[in-house]
Amino acid sequence: MNQTKYIFVTGGVSSSLGKGIIAASLAKLLQARGYRTTIQKFDPYINVDPGTLNPYEHGECYVTDDGAETDLDLGHYERFLNVPTSQSNNVTTGRVYLSVIEKERRGEFLGKTVQVVPHITNEIKERMQHLGNTGEYDIVITEIGGTVGDIESLPYIESVRQLVWELGENNGIVIHLTLIPYLAAAGELKTKPTQHSVKTLMESGIKADILVCRTEHELSSDLRQKLAIFCNVKREAVIQSIDASTIYEVPNLMLEEGLDRVTLKKLDLPEKNTPDLKNWNQFLFRLKNPKHTVNIGLVGKYVELQDSYKSIIEAFIHAGSANETKVNVISIHSEYIDRDNAIEKLSGLDGILVAPGFGGRGIEGKIETVRFARENNIPFLGICLGMQMAVIEYSRNVLGWKEANSTEMNEHTPHPVINIMEEQKTITDKGGTMRLGAWKCSLETGTLASSIYDGKEEIMERHRHRYEFNSAYKTDLQGAGLKTSGVNPDTGLVEIIELDSHPFFIGVQYHPEYKSTVANPHPLFVSFVKAAVIKKSK
Repeated sequence: MNQTKYIFVTGGVSSSLGKGIIAASLAKLLQARGYRTTIQKFDPYINVDPGTLNPYEHGECYVTDDGAETDLDLGHYERFLNVPTSQSNNVTTGRVYLSVIEKERRGEFLGKTVQVVPHITNEIKERMQHLGNTGEYDIVITEIGGTVGDIESLPYIESVRQLVWELGENNGIVIHLTLIPYLAAAGELKTKPTQHSVKTLMESGIKADILVCRTEHELSSDLRQKLAIFCNVKREAVIQSIDASTIYEVPNLMLEEGLDRVTLKKLDLPEKNTPDLKNWNQFLFRLKNPKHTVNIGLVGKYVELQDSYKSIIEAFIHAGSANETKVNVISIHSEYIDRDNAIEKLSGLDGILVAPGFGGRGIEGKIETVRFARENNIPFLGICLGMQMAVIEYSRNVLGWKEANSTEMNEHTPHPVINIMEEQKTITDKGGTMRLGAWKCSLETGTLASSIYDGKEEIMERHRHRYEFNSAYKTDLQGAGLKTSGVNPDTGLVEIIELDSHPFFIGVQYHPEYKSTVANPHPLFVSFVKAAVIKKSK
């Protein structure tokens, strides 16, 4: 292919319809047909990136290999495609405006009045084509965040209109995702919201090429015909997206509906071959036909919103399928755990994961959870802050340093076993300034970590944190039995801790969940679930 083709995915009627899942599913099908495909997300909020957003606001902040703090939809892209994303795959209004303002300050606009059109839209179009211009992709799918009609989305919609026109016939198409609500009182599916949404899109100069309709009930042939006529699309381009038991069924549902075939026809591209989804469907079969069931406690302080730990939950799905095991993730709020109720809150679990996070709220509950898992031989996995809490717990209850803590929680602790990195002490800006992205980790041979990673001597894992294991306490902790089995070879910073005296006890400073995909479930989660299965069988 000489020219990259572009697909734009917009949403209407309601937010949270699953544009990211539809985009990822289409990309999966196109990839399975042999096309080099990537996906990018354009978010209309003014934050420069999601890195400073509270998890309750926007769910988890996903991190790429190159250290970009991005929207959680990029996690879906990677989990479906098994291809790493980057800084270029997520753009926000804040980043666009920041770039344009910096150009204006440098005098790049030669004194002209800087306006939304053409300066902001030109910036957006440039970024929309950045991945396509690398020559690495045949098809670039761009998901536009928000809902058509939102004030903040208007510059993106205008940019799409211009770009589709500039790209020319068959080089750029628009897929519009809408909701077909079911009115129980009338016993009917209603198309009017979709009609209005398409009309709003057309008022901005964009004609939808394909309609993807989220629905709880099957769309009849008559209803599809009605949508086609009133929304000015081909009958074959009305695609049903019915509710599924798991997001991983959606590629198959879209294949049945012919979304990939219609898309390729619109882009004037050959179908090449029938998508090879053999490995994908094997994963689905194991997921739907488990031989075991385990209960894993997810102990964190943002548990009210499941999207706060989206990648962790998905990693458990991948690891569960690999182990032919149904993983029941039981969310437990760390703020409400203490020594008096730990048995009540945590007994009956086959494994415990202490989740990442920031700040002092709920910290004592996490420490108490670690103690319970350690003393009762329950398989334990601590991620980032969870690993740090394991170090603090061991320092307090094994070494007897009762006031051991992290300087994030107590700057005056006499035993700062977790401390802020030296280079972080002078930083005042919060956004994009943590230890981010993929870093090396050297594994000690003969350890649990080494066996989990199949004897590899070095791995690369993604990070997002400011505070670290304080190496000044390394000798004392090792002497007391806390093994440091993974260390960054360049900085000497501890990446992994574990206990030989425990069936499965490991804490990692990095975020393994970010790298777990359907094709490659993360070995740390696979081993953790396996340990939980073994515990339950005893």
